[in-house]
Amino acid sequence: MSAVTLQIDGAIATLTLENAEKYNALTTAMLRDLNTHCDTLEHSNVRAVILTGADEKAFCSGADIIEWAQLTPRDFARHWVRLGHRVFDRIARLPMPVIGALNGHAMGGGLELAACCDLRVMTPRATLALPETGIGIVPGWSGTQRLAQQLPPAVLKEMALAGRRIGSDRALALGLVNEVAEDARAAAHALASEIASRAPDATEVAKTLIAAAYDEDTDAALEALGGWIQAGSSEKSEGVAAFAEKRDPRFGDDA
Repeated sequence: MSAVTLQIDGAIATLTLENAEKYNALTTAMLRDLNTHCDTLEHSNVRAVILTGADEKAFCSGADIIEWAQLTPRDFARHWVRLGHRVFDRIARLPMPVIGALNGHAMGGGLELAACCDLRVMTPRATLALPETGIGIVPGWSGTQRLAQQLPPAVLKEMALAGRRIGSDRALALGLVNEVAEDARAAAHALASEIASRAPDATEVAKTLIAAAYDEDTDAALEALGGWIQAGSSEKSEGVAAFAEKRDPRFGDDA
């Protein structure tokens, strides 16, 4: 069985972390599963994605310490950290909105994974934390970078330097989560349904434009939008036809 499952129900997909015995701690296999599922989602007609955990106590407790603790410092930096970044960036850049259903605690890499989501719903009893300095490491999957765009500097430093947890009320007040609900998955599904009912192309373009405003993949976003416009133009149709027919293109020629 996959360590991360993907279920597609019409226009809504659900990604579920399936490592409940370790509070959904992320392993290399889980990161690779997430990457594979991103391939599927990028080529699908899904309009919204829900990302959640199988365990009721934890959305994700972070990276699997037993796995990464065995790595040499070089392999830790080259493979573990960079793999997580590649996968998390792919999740953040999916064309459709991603909603994090934080059904339990989100710690370390789990909070960094939640930060990749466009929207987040959190249960009242869940907490958020960056505990890495307490075990002699630092946040490695964008905790000091992407979260810096989502939290005030003093709050991020409080979490990363002192290891303090943030509860649901404070997370909501800070704007880190959009909603606090007893059933985070149900609330996330309701939000996903609202998104799925709207124009899919407009939703994708709006997400891309907002990401560019926050300097998230701006270069690719600009070229993707430009390519989208031209790919639907009469110029593209004429250019491709001229290439196939081995003739000079007649741009703007309505005759």
